[in-house]
Amino acid sequence: MTTFRKGLVLALGITMTALGVAACGGGDSGGDVPAAAGPNEHVDLTLATFTEFGYEALIPEYERLHPNIKITHRKTGQGGPYAQDMMTKLAAGSGLADVQAVEEGHLSDILDKSSKFNDLAKIGPADATADRWLPWKYDAGKDKNGKLIGYGTDIGPDAMCYRKDLFAAAGLPTDPEAVKSLFSSWDSYFQAGADYVAKTGGKAWFDSAAQNFNAMVNQLPVGYLDKSDKLTLDTNQGIKDAWAKVTGAVAKGESAKLTAFSNEWNSGFKQNAFATKVCPAWMLGVIKEQAGPENADKWAVTAAFPGGGGNWGGSYLTVPTQSKHPREAAELAAWLTAPEQQIKAFEAKGNFPSQVKALASPELLNSTDAYFGGAKVGELFAEQAKKVTQAQYKGPGDGQIQDTVASAALQAVEQGTSAADGWQQLVDGAKKLTR
Repeated sequence: MTTFRKGLVLALGITMTALGVAACGGGDSGGDVPAAAGPNEHVDLTLATFTEFGYEALIPEYERLHPNIKITHRKTGQGGPYAQDMMTKLAAGSGLADVQAVEEGHLSDILDKSSKFNDLAKIGPADATADRWLPWKYDAGKDKNGKLIGYGTDIGPDAMCYRKDLFAAAGLPTDPEAVKSLFSSWDSYFQAGADYVAKTGGKAWFDSAAQNFNAMVNQLPVGYLDKSDKLTLDTNQGIKDAWAKVTGAVAKGESAKLTAFSNEWNSGFKQNAFATKVCPAWMLGVIKEQAGPENADKWAVTAAFPGGGGNWGGSYLTVPTQSKHPREAAELAAWLTAPEQQIKAFEAKGNFPSQVKALASPELLNSTDAYFGGAKVGELFAEQAKKVTQAQYKGPGDGQIQDTVASAALQAVEQGTSAADGWQQLVDGAKKLTR
């Protein structure tokens, strides 16, 4: 996806603990990676990001701590064009930044080309160890051979958002604790949706079949591709079950049949087009922006998600082998993804941190959001993040299957195509992408 940083605006303050210059990791020297520059040797570094990472104030801070380093920040407005440009420069063998951000949805394509990126476990600072991050976030930055190509930045732990007023009108509970049972499993969620449709004379329960399906697939032990990069659709019962449940809900009138992030979807938040929404942390900002101030305190968020935990979103900082200063680049990437800096990024732009110490900080845990009834959203999403147990392997093309093929097939079902024909559309499209 290309819209993960629409803005989760949370009030937060923190006192910065400045990090000293960390020594490069011991043991393996990183092979033929150039040695680090001397303390008085001038180094120019480039940092490439997209949408909002919250680094604007951190860059001059790093330069003050490292007077010999000058950072040029290349910031792109949209994730899609950014990813296309990145892949073009990767294929050309030149033009990438010293520190290149990679969004989760495109990470599988980068991991497939891991030889073109430095192993951060070998050249990075000694304090950037695995225990800095949630285990599943750290593991997702490795290729299938265990090479670490990315330091984790933010994450998108999943919760559920819902409209309290629409729930009340349908005779459903409205308190965040009371609604948790509705969201305990996908079966209970879709059953509640069928009841809601019946009680409201046909009003939609959720926004988009694809949004739910993507979340369900991401929860599975194995997704569209196995670790041999073979397509699993013919044998993956979990995906088949998810398809059956989602398309069954569509047949019962539960979907508003909206394409996520389209103009109609955006307007749907103001027009009461649906009552519930799969809600990763960054989605709060989207809801506030699209629903507007007139719907403040009508939306609520609860620390529950069907099937347990899930994650949708987040990025990594990588150091391409194109970099002329890989050790300095790795040190910058490590500093930006340290808990202290990620809390500041959270304060600036709402990017939810993936670092263990950041998730336990009082500043994050006590943060609230008045738009959602004063919910302690920091504590809520920290709790949800810890429910994710493992990183699902993402093979090359995984993101394209999810974003284009599966979404298009489900949109076809929403417009009248049979569930069986929609499934075949998914299978055929995925096979074309993975040949």
